[in-house]
Order: sequence, then structure tokens, then C-alpha cells
Amino acid sequence: MLNDNLQTSLSKLMSKILRHSPHQFGLKLDPVDGSCTLNALMSVLRAQPKWSKLSVEDVEQVVEACEKQRFEIRGDRIRARYGHSHDKVSYPAAVPPASLYHGTNANAAPVILKEGLRSMQRQYVHLSEGLHFATLAGKRRGELVILTVDTLKAASMGVTFYYAGNEVWLADGIPAECCRLNEGTEGKEERE
Repeated sequence: MLNDNLQTSLSKLMSKILRHSPHQFGLKLDPVDGSCTLNALMSVLRAQPKWSKLSVEDVEQVVEACEKQRFEIRGDRIRARYGHSHDKVSYPAAVPPASLYHGTNANAAPVILKEGLRSMQRQYVHLSEGLHFATLAGKRRGELVILTVDTLKAASMGVTFYYAGNEVWLADGIPAECCRLNEGTEGKEERE
């Protein structure tokens, strides 16, 4: 069983491999869902000196313990659910709840409210069904601000939404007219 520091370190490496630079590690991901076999990922991870003794159970521990639920294992395959910056991963279009949330910082919020949400260096804009994931995503960027996205209005303007699993939704972009400050949450972190 990995301690918290090793778990965080392995999670970061898995993110780098599965979300950002699989080719750097000689790993080819499925072009449709961004997955690879668990055996292929284990070979890549074990090739790193620090992780030469890594077990499948260690990887499963990281997948299960990741608060943001970044990873998913299905059968003998593993993938990052979202956050890719390499080759675009496809997701089926889906109908989201009427409102979704996006965590950002106080400096970015005025720009978003004027220009809309853009994917920036990622493939998609990341949204969540609840405040918890929006808070996790936004609090690492400075003073937290939560935006509410009107998905009905966005859909009527041509936005397609994709469900990445575990309350995470994706879109190519969200028009500014569909975003508003979530009153009472700006500058405050959700208390658990």
C-alpha cells in the first residue's frame, strides 16, 4: 500500500502519461476513448526506476483514492477520464443537468464573464455537476470563484456537452452569456 506522498507522486506521473504526453513514454492510447491496456501502462510505469516494483494494486489504489476521479479502469483497460492535452479524445454527446459549475480564480472570472469559457491548453472546458469538484479544480488557481453555467441556454446556442463520468462534463467552449457568478461562493472554499 502506497503512503500519501507516493500516491500523489504516482497520480501525477499517471496524469502526465495518460493525459498529456503518452507518446513521450512510447504509449499509444486508443484514439476513441484515450485508454490503453493496464499491462501497457504498467510496463511504462515500471520502466521508471522509482516505480520498478510497482504493483497493479498500487495503480488501483491511486485510481480509487483520487478525489477528482481522474482515472478509470474498465476490465483490462485504464484511461484518464478528462483533462487531456494530447490527441483529442472522443466522448459521446449527452444531455447535462440544467446547471453545471466551473471553478476558477478571481482574476480570470471577469475575462470569462466577458469572453466565455475556453478550453485553453486542454481539449475541452471542464465542468462539474456539483460544487465539490468545481472547488477542487478552482482552488489551486488562486482566490476561488465558482461560475454557474446555464446548460439549457448554452445548448440552444449550439454547445454540445459530453459526459466524462463521475459528475464531470466537458464542452468545446461556453459563451459568456451562459456564465454567471455563483452567488455566495466567490472567494470561499466549500466546507466539508
